[in-house]
Amino acid sequence: QLQLVESGGGLVQPGGSLRLSCAASGSGFSLYKMAWYRQAPGKQREFICAIFSNYNTNYLDSVKGRFTISRDNAKNSVYLEMNSLKPEDTAVYYCNARASGYDFWGRGTQVTVSS
Repeated sequence: QLQLVESGGGLVQPGGSLRLSCAASGSGFSLYKMAWYRQAPGKQREFICAIFSNYNTNYLDSVKGRFTISRDNAKNSVYLEMNSLKPEDTAVYYCNARASGYDFWGRGTQVTVSS
C-alpha cells in the first residue's frame, strides 16, 4: 500500500511556472505507474500525464510541451513541472499510483493561475 502526499501548489500568474511534488510512503514505489490528474470546479477529474516503471511517459494533448512528469525512485517521489501556465490550468491536482489492481490517490494540491 502507498500513501501519497502532494505539495507545491499555489497561486501563479499566467505564463508562470510551478513544480508539484508527490511523496509516496510504502513499498514497491518503483513498480507503480504514477500519474497526475486534475479537477477544476464543476468538472470531472481528468488525466494529465503518466510515467511508467520503465520511465515511458504520456500526456494529455493540451499540456504537451508545457508540462513534464518525472520520477525519482530513490526518493519515492514523482514530480510535475508546469510551465506557461494558463488560467484554464486552475484546478486541484492529484497524484495517482496504480499497479496490479491497486489504485492509490493523494488528497490533492490547489493550483490557481490568475493575474
